[in-house]
Amino acid sequence: MGLIGRARHQAAVDRLRASYSAIAPTETVRLSKKTSNLFRHRAADRGPGLDVSGLGGVIGIDPAGRTADVQGMCTYEHLVEETLRHGLIPYVVPQLKTITLGGAVTGLGIESTSFRNGLPHESVLEMDVFTGSGEVVTARRPTPGADNEHADLFRTFPNSYGSLGYATRLRIRLEPVPAYAALRHVRFHEADKLAAAIAEIVEHREWEGVRVDGLDGVAFEPGEYYLTLATWTSERSQEPSDYTGQQVYFRSIQQRETDLLTMHDYLWRWDTDWFWCSGAFGAQDPRIRRFWPRRWRRSDVYMRLLGLDRRFGIADRLDRRAGRPQRERVIQDVEVPVERLGEFLDWFDAEVGMRPVWLCPLVAHADWPSYPLKPGHTYVNAGFWGTVHVGPDAPDAPRNRAIEATVHDLDGHKSLYSDSFYDKDTFDRLYDGPNLAAVKHRYDPDDRFISLYEKAVSRR
Repeated sequence: MGLIGRARHQAAVDRLRASYSAIAPTETVRLSKKTSNLFRHRAADRGPGLDVSGLGGVIGIDPAGRTADVQGMCTYEHLVEETLRHGLIPYVVPQLKTITLGGAVTGLGIESTSFRNGLPHESVLEMDVFTGSGEVVTARRPTPGADNEHADLFRTFPNSYGSLGYATRLRIRLEPVPAYAALRHVRFHEADKLAAAIAEIVEHREWEGVRVDGLDGVAFEPGEYYLTLATWTSERSQEPSDYTGQQVYFRSIQQRETDLLTMHDYLWRWDTDWFWCSGAFGAQDPRIRRFWPRRWRRSDVYMRLLGLDRRFGIADRLDRRAGRPQRERVIQDVEVPVERLGEFLDWFDAEVGMRPVWLCPLVAHADWPSYPLKPGHTYVNAGFWGTVHVGPDAPDAPRNRAIEATVHDLDGHKSLYSDSFYDKDTFDRLYDGPNLAAVKHRYDPDDRFISLYEKAVSRR
């Protein structure tokens, strides 16, 4: 696609403004956007929406300053394509190609560099936000002694999921990378030793004397835990592996102790099979995989297939025909303090029983009121995505409700990209509702945008 430049960006912002003006003042504003990486139920869109069709590009890259100006609807796939030309990548590159930069900053984005660099919003220097009043304001990272009238919006925007506005442009930091990532897959038999290793790597940025640049892991079964330690390298010590073909990346973690990937393939190692979820569509069966077009082995294709299943109830019909109990969809990402990781995994095994579980350590470097992780403390993101047969109680989401309660008993937090069930008081306590309301009132005084609670919980 190439860089779009500032003139084309301004034209896209002008179209966005015009589309806003065309929406009646009595109507709620929404995005005119067909794709999404959210897993919450959404009511069918009706009426016109904001035209963001021209906001999916990279405006410019400053290789010397290691920054990029990027439009809010730009996917990380396109962003990385441009930055790698300069030997640079964003501080955090979420695992799925079609996650947008604006979506990761206003929602959830996390990956193996998060133990060093936090979440995607922590590398943002400034952003232009289209607000509910129809204005574009520039919110900058607070700095001592600097005039920054929109610092409240900058701090509250992460985890607001469009309830405060939409980022049209973001300036982000980039970091240099070489050509390859050398991997070590280290097995642990006990969850407490796994947690201790995570804490040690976060503190020292190395393991057994070798630098660690990327860190994530997988809990396959009780007693079978792996950490994958990535070290950036310019040395081609072996032929790089290719997991976009017949081989499946997550299975390699159990099968080999070391590996080498190109930097591009390392960043997208999880996308080809949507972690392990492509197996639900038969894409991991060698008999099917060889006929499954390579261009269709990617997360957005599986997302569309999942949408078709939900629309027509295919899996539910097959379950009824086979006499299987009704399923509850359990798709969540949660963060728990590293010292409570073992407790959570033990509870999860006993009460939910879903495996594998993705593990991704992270450290927040500042206070973000709408997602208040303790700055400087190590958390571990646990991601689990699938269904559990629970029977007639499935519509009441008993497993999801239990996960919410347990995570917060362990001093953790839950992302809001999927189903949530909090009452309003609990939600406000966990996500600083009073601050959200105050910032929303300033930038969206007529409530043109749906509130975060309505988006995440009450509009299910």
